[in-house]
Amino acid sequence: MKISTKTIKIILLIAIACAVFIRVAHLGSREFWYDEVLSLLLSTGKKSQYQNPKDVPIILANYTSLLSLPLENGFSDFLTTLEKFLKGLVAEPHPFLFFLEQHFWLRLFGNSEAAMRSIIVLFSLGSMGCAYGLGRRLLGVQGGLLFAALLGLNPYYLFHSLNIRMYCSLVFWVLLSSWSLIELILLNTSENPQKNNKKTKIFWTALLILSAASGLMTFYYFAVFFLVFAVLVLYLDRRKWWQYALYLISGIIITIPWVWWGTRQQLRNADLGRFSSKGSFLAAIIRHLQEFLDVLGIHLLVGDWSSILPNTIVTISGVFVFIGLIYCGYKLQRNNQKKLLIISFLLGLFPLFLMLLLDIITRKFTIAFGFGRSVIFVLPGCLLLLTTFLKKGGIKFKNVAILSLLVIYLSINIADFSLRSRQMFHRVADIIDEQPNTPTLIIMNSQAWGHVLRLAYYLPTTSPISLLAQKSAQLSPVLEQNLDKKSQQYQRILWLDSERPVWGKPSTEQQKQEVKTVLEQDYSLQSSQRLVGTWKLDNFNVNVYEKKSDSVPQT
Repeated sequence: MKISTKTIKIILLIAIACAVFIRVAHLGSREFWYDEVLSLLLSTGKKSQYQNPKDVPIILANYTSLLSLPLENGFSDFLTTLEKFLKGLVAEPHPFLFFLEQHFWLRLFGNSEAAMRSIIVLFSLGSMGCAYGLGRRLLGVQGGLLFAALLGLNPYYLFHSLNIRMYCSLVFWVLLSSWSLIELILLNTSENPQKNNKKTKIFWTALLILSAASGLMTFYYFAVFFLVFAVLVLYLDRRKWWQYALYLISGIIITIPWVWWGTRQQLRNADLGRFSSKGSFLAAIIRHLQEFLDVLGIHLLVGDWSSILPNTIVTISGVFVFIGLIYCGYKLQRNNQKKLLIISFLLGLFPLFLMLLLDIITRKFTIAFGFGRSVIFVLPGCLLLLTTFLKKGGIKFKNVAILSLLVIYLSINIADFSLRSRQMFHRVADIIDEQPNTPTLIIMNSQAWGHVLRLAYYLPTTSPISLLAQKSAQLSPVLEQNLDKKSQQYQRILWLDSERPVWGKPSTEQQKQEVKTVLEQDYSLQSSQRLVGTWKLDNFNVNVYEKKSDSVPQT
């Protein structure tokens, strides 16, 4: 089968349109993920008001109020909110910029799922635009379209394009700063002085400085790209290295106020031993290698399916991807595309190797954390290498290969959004709405704020709902103590048993039986169901108990 150049251009435009449509169509199709609701809490400036659940029930609506902006009657109130917002970030491991963007977006459009995710989608569309610009500069118009289409339909980036975290915008800043630097280098090395326009150079210089500073203030690991850019400059335009050094230093200077005030406090609060390695040196090296392969497999093939797939499958997919990338590099070298190969390598695999080396030296495991999201900045460079291979690798049936890859990506995405829903807390809300005025106690074996706050966000605030959240081992004795004191207060109890409580261990069968024994003294089981989301953090077993008729006091 032969596909013409004109046809493949139309296919690429359709692929880009599909990428845009999927994002817009799924803005509110899934509930907030665990970390997304934390982003919402941080964006409201009320994180300091959050308190972990105690050993007595709390009215659930008290948590709901933390997920919206405070009432403000003037500019002084606005400044107070902003101050609380910044102070709420000092216990977080990330810089302020992403949360500041979300804060002002929240002021404009509210805290609905679609509203909160819309700015993330805009960043992802901007990333696709930057991919087109960078690809066009290096590979021509069709190369730009292909790069944009691959990024737009890449399953991993699509997931993060609908995730209220900083990883989508981080990719945007990586692409914009890389594109700006390449443009500046090509301007400075151009043999045509007419193309070396002063205003154009100022424009790209300003973009480089601002995007580099923004990247660093979005995610601290962006700092690795300053080294990447240094190597890129030395390779492409070493005679004027000092100019680029001044530009990048200027970007760093912009970040100094936050580094001085915020980063220092974050370092004092940081759990630096969180990712430390344990075990023998050989075991650590094997794990480092596995994490390296996992990242490649997740980034370039399986995407968010990695959250439910067995680790072996993810690793095997990474092996195939790594072999594929090596083959891409080999074919480009054979076709005298060394310059494009090195540029793609420096923007993709090189920073991944740097992070791997840093992990080995510091004896930590970070690159595969969160299914590879901590190194998502290597994704554009890896996709650029793939794009360069498809354009310049001299392969037969090039257009068929392009179409096949796009179809694979699109199929993975369609399967993801059609087969994996995330509506667990809507189901709990439906149970509440069956008897909206009945005093209800929700008991849960998790105190993690991602669970507590999602309950508060999705359950109706007009219903009398209280929450008793304890670790699995403490749930039954604390429940018994509270029911002895307030046994007549709750006509219905919802028992949510989390399969992964995050801050504690899952309930054992004995602990479940102890809770059941306490409940059956005055309550009878009405229904049970299992709620399943997109990964284990979303999974709950829900048991609905109602007060026994003979336990209701006579009046």
